[in-house]
Amino acid sequence: MRILIADDHRLIVEGVKLKLAELGPDTEFVIAMDMAELREAIHAPNASSLELALVDLAMPGVQGSEHLAEVVEKLPDVPVIVLSGSEDPGLMRDLLAMGVQGFIPKAYSPDVMLSAVRLVLSGGVYVPPLLLQERGNGAGAAPMPMPSPTSHAQSPSQDSLEERLRKLLTERQIDVLRLLSQGKPNKLIARDLGISEGTVKIHLAAIFRALNVRNRVEAVVASRRISGI
Repeated sequence: MRILIADDHRLIVEGVKLKLAELGPDTEFVIAMDMAELREAIHAPNASSLELALVDLAMPGVQGSEHLAEVVEKLPDVPVIVLSGSEDPGLMRDLLAMGVQGFIPKAYSPDVMLSAVRLVLSGGVYVPPLLLQERGNGAGAAPMPMPSPTSHAQSPSQDSLEERLRKLLTERQIDVLRLLSQGKPNKLIARDLGISEGTVKIHLAAIFRALNVRNRVEAVVASRRISGI
């Protein structure tokens, strides 16, 4: 397994390497310390053999998030996880909407990072808990625990939302929504359902309208509050 780590702090790089070595003895690392090295790594002849890219949001030579967009565009089959000292929910939403598969604040523990990486490598999307809580509670709302996945209790609003979705969406769109709630990217949803990625995008547009959300991150948050889907 070849993993790209792009970060200009040597201690961060060495710490990430040490923890991700637990993925297996065959884990290899490609290191980029600035934008020039990152660009060289993603344009290298063997770049397609990378299985994961962990990229710092702030590196020498980068402007905003353009370097992340370049990685996502150049390596469409390589999941990208953002490493950042920021815990701004708005920034997280923007980057996840851009196509990255995860956002890990540097304040999180190494064990959380490893769990997030394993989730992404298995085809999922890692959404920080604070973003799920922020979207679930609404701006300015008091913190509330997320509902337990094993709970079968439903409020009237949950019941009505589930009923409305089943009236607005086809069975195939419900299937897409169910896989989306598991954090699966379009490519895996298409493979699991035996449809094209273009068809997945069409279904997602209908799902976004039915849920009254703007993007897949908000759709994931909304879907996880519907126990019957």
